[in-house]
Amino acid sequence: MKLKKGRILGAIGLTAMLMLGACSKDDTGSAASDKKYNLKMSVTVNDSSTWYQAAEKLANDLRDETDGRINIDVFPNEQLSGGDQGKGVELLAKGQTDLSVHSTIIYSILDDRFGVPSAPFLFSEHAQADKVFSGKGGEMIGDILNEKGVELLGFGENGFRQVTNSKHEIKSPADMKGMKIRIPGINMYTDLYRALGADPTTMAFSEVFTSLQQGTINGQENPIDVIHSSKLNEVQDYLTEWNYSYDPLVFGINKKLFDSMSKEDQELFKKLGKEAAAYQVELAREKEAKQIEELKAAGMQFYQPTEAEMEEFKAAVQPLYEKYTDIWGEDLLKAFQDY
Repeated sequence: MKLKKGRILGAIGLTAMLMLGACSKDDTGSAASDKKYNLKMSVTVNDSSTWYQAAEKLANDLRDETDGRINIDVFPNEQLSGGDQGKGVELLAKGQTDLSVHSTIIYSILDDRFGVPSAPFLFSEHAQADKVFSGKGGEMIGDILNEKGVELLGFGENGFRQVTNSKHEIKSPADMKGMKIRIPGINMYTDLYRALGADPTTMAFSEVFTSLQQGTINGQENPIDVIHSSKLNEVQDYLTEWNYSYDPLVFGINKKLFDSMSKEDQELFKKLGKEAAAYQVELAREKEAKQIEELKAAGMQFYQPTEAEMEEFKAAVQPLYEKYTDIWGEDLLKAFQDY
């Protein structure tokens, strides 16, 4: 009788274990696909930017697709990192932030190879960048992101970076001599602006407007969308439209978090993340022409360098390629030059 009772209890225990396993795992071995998520997503710029609008689209789409099971709160202006973009990508890589939209330029703080997409005068038009990012170049950046603890959901676009200042038109490197220009805090941009004769200064983006207003710095560089959405025209008179550096965005999720999700949730994040990134690119390109006209109407003076002037700028930064090819990796650089 005791033996029979022991067998029954053993069978019950085994059944309970199997049921527990079935509840916590789906048939692919992934975590249960009905798990609820309350996630935080960081965006560098304010809530009028295309970055934020695309992040909101991702949050809304995920909430709608899962009937509220996956919820994402979007935080603009680097609120989660105290205004520090570099800390922002570090928090994502460590899993202290769940998702973010950050420029690959800021990722260069984690690894110099992220500077390749923004090498000076690498692309001259959007079609060239699109081809590279949808091909081998984009795949290689995705692999490096994985190494750093981030899963790529899609590439957005901050656009071609332009330089602004409060002193005079910039038509040549001579016009930049000694000018204090705020740049992102990475080595490649420091070397680049020194090669152009400027005095590069690094600071958190949240400090830029006030520093320009007070004259602590003379200028800064950013794509049109950031210049417009941050109202930098209020403290900057001149803009040189030279498309000197392309700036892609990474819609990323912490890799450890992503790997812990069910296969179904992973596929959903990938699908909707790619769609949100594509939406941001489309929105940014549509808005740019209108933003330029609005900046001009507000009194900002635009200047487009001539072909001869552009060649002078390119010649000045050529030594950068000689220095950084080994740092970036020749194969990665070639992948971004293949268009």
